[in-house]
Amino acid sequence: MSSELPALQADQLPQIDVDMLRATNDPGHKPRILLLYGSLRAQSYSRRAAEEAARILELLGCETRMFDPAGLPLPDSVDADHPKVAELRALSVWSEGMVWSSPERHGAMTGIMKTQIDWLPLSLQGGIRPTQGKTLAVMQVSGGSQSFNAVNQMRILGRWMRMVTIPNQSSIPKAWLEFDGEGRLPEGPFYARIVDVMEELVKFTWLVRGRSDYLTDRYSERVESAAEVHKRVSSKSG
Repeated sequence: MSSELPALQADQLPQIDVDMLRATNDPGHKPRILLLYGSLRAQSYSRRAAEEAARILELLGCETRMFDPAGLPLPDSVDADHPKVAELRALSVWSEGMVWSSPERHGAMTGIMKTQIDWLPLSLQGGIRPTQGKTLAVMQVSGGSQSFNAVNQMRILGRWMRMVTIPNQSSIPKAWLEFDGEGRLPEGPFYARIVDVMEELVKFTWLVRGRSDYLTDRYSERVESAAEVHKRVSSKSG
């Protein structure tokens, strides 16, 4: 995958003021962003959009990884130690933010996209979701006219996974006309929107990480944890 961006955007790519955003206890490494896409086609425009996003993220100082959904089984059809499931879950734990890029099929995100999200565990310890407090950007591509069905659905899922879903988003209509013969998205309004979305994602990721434990700390979870501690103490003393 070529790391070059269209010349105009490379020259004008914004420099993010990290010092203004980072927490005092920030871990210091590059922001870790996982990218998921929702099509297995050889000419997958959702993958190509994700690849453009990854190029931009890396030039904005992030470390990126992309999960290949080929071979991922249907949810609950195998144990969680299946190699593809284990790979996806490990990447989810590694990441501090995500990009979800899906085609729209029959007015919705694809089953391939939903399968990846469904394999992310709801909890690893207690009621804490492993996605809780991570940032999320959503994008979609369409074969026809402009639509926002897939991104709207992914926003609902992001909220359910307790992720910090950024306000901006990308939707590319008639994607087969927008990408060139080399699978690149040329300079233009759709490319500029992906730059906007990735810039916003990086800013939110710097702002949230190091603070996510505080920002997503919940009263109900504190009560539940206190009750569990009380129960254990009572059982030992009894």
